[in-house]
Amino acid sequence: MDDVDIDEQASRWPDTFEPERWAREQRRRRLVVLGACTVLLLLVIGVVGPAIFFHLEGAAPKRLSLPVGLGGTVGPVNGTWAVAAPSEVQYRVNEILFGQHHTAVGTTDKVHGTVTIKGATVTSAQFTVDMASVRSGAAGRDVQFRDSIMDTVAYPDGYFTLTRAIDLGRVPAERKVVDADAVGRLTLRGQTRTVSFPLRLERYGNGVDANGALTIRFGLWDIPNPSFVVARVGSTGTLDVLLHLVRTSD
Repeated sequence: MDDVDIDEQASRWPDTFEPERWAREQRRRRLVVLGACTVLLLLVIGVVGPAIFFHLEGAAPKRLSLPVGLGGTVGPVNGTWAVAAPSEVQYRVNEILFGQHHTAVGTTDKVHGTVTIKGATVTSAQFTVDMASVRSGAAGRDVQFRDSIMDTVAYPDGYFTLTRAIDLGRVPAERKVVDADAVGRLTLRGQTRTVSFPLRLERYGNGVDANGALTIRFGLWDIPNPSFVVARVGSTGTLDVLLHLVRTSD
């Protein structure tokens, strides 16, 4: 039945026309149409919206990997080494927004620290990361990361301290990648835990590059799960590290 004027409707069926029933039927039809349009709009938003958002954000950056690739004359390895540019620390978290999958990546180059090497052994290492400087390319995500997730006002830095020496067996040749295990104490959001993760080391020019990655289970560090109303993530994320070290003293 078309949506027509009530007087016109009454003139068509003068004996059987019921104005109240007719009005109820028209309201019902309008609600059905409105409901169908709403469902369609939500479907469009749920399917197309996240795709557009992720497209505008761009593809997730590649994972950090060796080598940094700075040249120079190969020198001795004994001594103290400092973190230098272009070192980076990166988090990676899988997001699901209205069924669309995406990897959120935040990166910072505000990394400081030192490493001591004697012979073929890494005897000590300490690193500090400025957590408030992490950026992902999405302002809203970065605000959530700094405030509710990592609370960088109360806990501005993340720390790692090597607690077990790393014996490389022999001093590696230039561009020779050596695999090892790093064991140490990691502090995030004020919580400290012992961690162990694979590490790759490479002499490249006059520097030493180190690359490692470890899985962070949010609950172990009292990190609130970063899920919110429309975007969901799992209970873990990945912390990637790529350090370029330069020798500062014997």
